[in-house]
Amino acid sequence: MASFICRQLIGKSSRALTCTRFIHTTLSRFLPTVQFKLSDIGEGIAEVQVKEWHVKVGDRVSQFDNLCEVQSDKATVTITSRYDGVIKKLYYNVDDVAKIGSTLIDIEVEEGAAAGAAAPEAKAEDRSAAEVHEEETASSSAETTHATGKALATPAVRRIAIEHNVDLSKVHGSGKDGRVLKEDILRFVGDLAPASSAKAQPQPSTAKAQPLQAPISAAPVKTFMPLKADQTKPIRGYTRVMIKSMSEALKIPHFGYNDEIVMSRAIEMRNDLKELSKERGIKMTYTPIFIKAASLALRQFPGINATVDDKLENITYKASHNICVAMDTPDGLIVPNIKNCEQRNIWEIAEELNRLVHDARRGAVAPHDLAGGTFTISNIGAIGGTYAGPIIFPPQLAIVAFGKMQRVPHVADNGNIGGTYAGPIIFPPQLAIVAFGKMQRVPHVADNGNVEVVDVVKLSFAADHRFIDGATVARFSNALKMYVEKPNVMAADLA
Repeated sequence: MASFICRQLIGKSSRALTCTRFIHTTLSRFLPTVQFKLSDIGEGIAEVQVKEWHVKVGDRVSQFDNLCEVQSDKATVTITSRYDGVIKKLYYNVDDVAKIGSTLIDIEVEEGAAAGAAAPEAKAEDRSAAEVHEEETASSSAETTHATGKALATPAVRRIAIEHNVDLSKVHGSGKDGRVLKEDILRFVGDLAPASSAKAQPQPSTAKAQPLQAPISAAPVKTFMPLKADQTKPIRGYTRVMIKSMSEALKIPHFGYNDEIVMSRAIEMRNDLKELSKERGIKMTYTPIFIKAASLALRQFPGINATVDDKLENITYKASHNICVAMDTPDGLIVPNIKNCEQRNIWEIAEELNRLVHDARRGAVAPHDLAGGTFTISNIGAIGGTYAGPIIFPPQLAIVAFGKMQRVPHVADNGNIGGTYAGPIIFPPQLAIVAFGKMQRVPHVADNGNVEVVDVVKLSFAADHRFIDGATVARFSNALKMYVEKPNVMAADLA
């Protein structure tokens, strides 16, 4: 390649000699470049979204240094370097989507480290020759773009252009090499709006106007201009998982069930634990108490701690209580699980919950923390709401949501099975069904009487009514209530 370039430059006096020396200098300093490809990260994932770059062009990296964070439909993964060398090119920007197997980075590796590199010497020489002609090709790139008539733009920008019925070839791109950005399209659409309005104005009529018997003053028409343009964003990350899960969940006949828990003794228990939690460095909320109570209740009702296969032919009763906790994150709802709750005490559950919350807020929940859940808890009451209609996460069979704590007047009573509200399922070919809740003694303050005031939390269950009947849900709810309302019984039943 070097001799070819020299022949092209013969006859150009001293400039040819200068270029020849430059070429030999460049080639003598050349180090092989490796195309670092995005490897398969498992779970059947075909593409990921680049969330953050930890390096930039020109940075020197070593093996196992963090290169970038990518987010799939299921988890966030850190990509690390397999080489020692210098970053030469980044192929994706933040929020771009990269296919598995595509090239992420070009790394100029050090001598002796390129034995397994995929870039041959010939390709390296072509790259060096391109450096010689960089100025000539740079000036002609813009002309080539306009000559072909195809504007430079990302798929997301092209989608926005289609939505606004905009021809990209007519838009002046403000990005690198004339690339059309989203702002260019929005600016172009804004410039067209006044012109379109002007064209839409009716032409003055040449017909003779008929006199009106009484002039009518038209009320001024107030026009509104949008303060900002609509934004269209691709659905990525955890939201895509939720769409798939909830679409499957709609096929499940949900049996709804509601009850309430008197929290008086659970409050005392948590207050006692909070003093110790400061010493142990573990944040103690009510959720670990709810999780342990649910695990103890699941020991009595293993049919609720179960999953079903896709063909609905086999039900698996899970030995481990891998209890999922629904978490609200900046990237959407995520439902990791705490493994083996039946073998953990409340402190261990709280410590693991703290870790998952920390990872979820950073968008760094590992795939194994999302897999293998057997039962789900949603503490929606931490945000608000008294009752909820939770949705089951397939292939699980049940979920419970805890509402916010309320201080209300309360009269103690002993019901039959239990439950204040239910969401019964119709039995075809019948057209209706009714469910009666437990009898309650409603608090009433008489002139000479007192009413006990307690803190209560509402429970909202949902169970797959194809496999779990309402009575089982009610009895499971009673067991969970007992453990929360009577922490001494919970302590006695701990393994």
